[in-house]
Amino acid sequence: MVRRAAQEKAQILLLPEVFHELFFITDLNSKHFDKAEPIPGPITSMMQNLAAELGVVIVAPVYESVGRSVYYNSAAVIDADGKLLGVYRKNHIPLNTIFYEKLYFKPGNLGYPVFDTRFGKIGILICHDRHYPEGARALALNGAEIVLVPSATPDKSLSRKVWEKELCAHAIFNELFVAGLNRTGQEGNYFYYGHSVAFDPSGEMLGQAGAGEEVFIVDCDLDEVTQRRRAWQFFRDRRPDTYGILTAPVP
Repeated sequence: MVRRAAQEKAQILLLPEVFHELFFITDLNSKHFDKAEPIPGPITSMMQNLAAELGVVIVAPVYESVGRSVYYNSAAVIDADGKLLGVYRKNHIPLNTIFYEKLYFKPGNLGYPVFDTRFGKIGILICHDRHYPEGARALALNGAEIVLVPSATPDKSLSRKVWEKELCAHAIFNELFVAGLNRTGQEGNYFYYGHSVAFDPSGEMLGQAGAGEEVFIVDCDLDEVTQRRRAWQFFRDRRPDTYGILTAPVP
């Protein structure tokens, strides 16, 4: 499918959250730790070779292991020449009656990096991160032009009703492109509904995928980021001196 996307002129390719495995976080079993691997590792090395061969940027979300007992929900960012630019580690780790993520993932410790790829400056939020506006704003302030959101959200999730709304809001408030990729298909008791979607800096939907597996491509004119920011001037008129409560440990 990566090759097919490249043939269809895709330049930045996003794969699903923990794309190399069934999404095991609905199961309580320590055997799943064996599915993690380091970055760089076999999966990222394979993707680096593929990116260099095809001349595309690949964002590959993987279950990352560090040392003997530390694990992250991560995304490796590989430039179009095959260089591993770096890693984003999911910052917000949920725990509820469906997802047992706090067993499997440590909260990210790399902040909100932006990766300057051949085809644009991209930032990443992974799944649950999208519920927190601070992360998207941090990526925008760090220079992102595109925010990519790999997700694994089933139809039984509370966030099904706000999937499109949240991503649209991030695009509008931060005046950049946002693309959300949601897992598809039945895994165990849960059906992942797909409907990957992308928005431009004014919140206009650029397109939406269906419920099944597919290659979903949209065009992003990065000049629209500049045009939108000149028109609305959110970043000129920000008041960070009044936002202290956002970093205070409350409630």
